[in-house]
Amino acid sequence: MHVKIPRVPLVATLAAVIAAVALLASPVPFGTPTGARVAGIWEAAPDPATPPASTAPTAPTTPEAEAPAPATPAATVPGATPPGTRPPVVDHGPRTGNRVALTFDADMTDAMRYQLRSGAVRSYANLKIIDLLERERVPATFFLTGKWVEQYPAVTRRLAANPRFELANHTYGHLAFTPDCYGLPRIAEREMTADVARTFDVVAAYGGRQTRYFRFPGLCHDRTALDALAPLGVTVVDGDVISGDPFAKSWRPVVRAALAGVRPGSVIVLHVTEANAPMTDEALPHILAGLAERGLEPAPLSEVLGLG
Repeated sequence: MHVKIPRVPLVATLAAVIAAVALLASPVPFGTPTGARVAGIWEAAPDPATPPASTAPTAPTTPEAEAPAPATPAATVPGATPPGTRPPVVDHGPRTGNRVALTFDADMTDAMRYQLRSGAVRSYANLKIIDLLERERVPATFFLTGKWVEQYPAVTRRLAANPRFELANHTYGHLAFTPDCYGLPRIAEREMTADVARTFDVVAAYGGRQTRYFRFPGLCHDRTALDALAPLGVTVVDGDVISGDPFAKSWRPVVRAALAGVRPGSVIVLHVTEANAPMTDEALPHILAGLAERGLEPAPLSEVLGLG
C-alpha cells in the first residue's frame, strides 16, 4: 500500500529538530508523569490515565500528599452478609463459653422530638448508662436510630470513640415495619430499604466500630420486611433476653427479666433512651453484678455471635 507523504518546508523541519533537542536535554525523564512533585509524591497529572514513574515514590511527609485510606470492604464488617439475599435473623450466639452481649437501643421518633422541643421531656440520652459502661470498661453494642444520632451528635461521637462500643442500625425514625407493632406508625413498604440504608450512612460518618447489624423497632418483622433489607447485606439481631425496661416504674423487674433467662451467648435488649426507659441506669449495676455471679462476661455483639 502506498502512503503519500507531503513535503515539509525547511523552516518547519528545523523547528522540529530544535524541539527534539530541547526535550532530550530536559531533566524530566521520559515516561515520568507531568505535574508538580511534592515531598517525593507526584501530584495527579491532567490525564488520569498517565501511568506513574517506574521508580516507587517515597513515603508522603505532608498531609496534602497523603492518599485517602481505602474503604473497609463490606465483607470484613461484623454482620455483613451477601447483598441480594434475605438477611439471617439471630437471637443469640453459640451456647458455649461465658460471654453475653449487652445491647442498647437508641430510639427516636418524631413524637419524641416534639416532646424534647416542647420541654415535656428533658432527655432521651441516658448518660449515666454510658458513664457506668466507660468507668467499668464494659463492652456494649448500641443500635442507633438516625434521628437519635442527629439529635445527639456529641453523644454519638463519644460512643464511636470508645473501642469497646459497637455501633449498629435501628432504622432512621423508629417506624414499624409490620402492622400492629406496639402502636408505632408504619413505614411504607417502598421506603423500607432507603430508610435503613440512610441510617447506615448517618452512623458511618462517626467512625468507630461500625457493623452491619440491624434491629427492627419492637423486634417486629415479617417476610416483606426481611426482603426489603436483602440489598443491604445485613444481619438482623433480635435478642433472647428482653429486659422490659421501656416505661418501667422500678429497676427490680428489669433486673429480674435480664437475669432470669440469661445464658452463654445471650443477647440482652436494653434501652439508652432516658425518658422512655428511666430505670435502666439504676438496673444496670445490678445486672452487671448478677452476670458476674453467674460467671458471665459482657462482650461486643460481634464476638458473642461469632460472626465477625
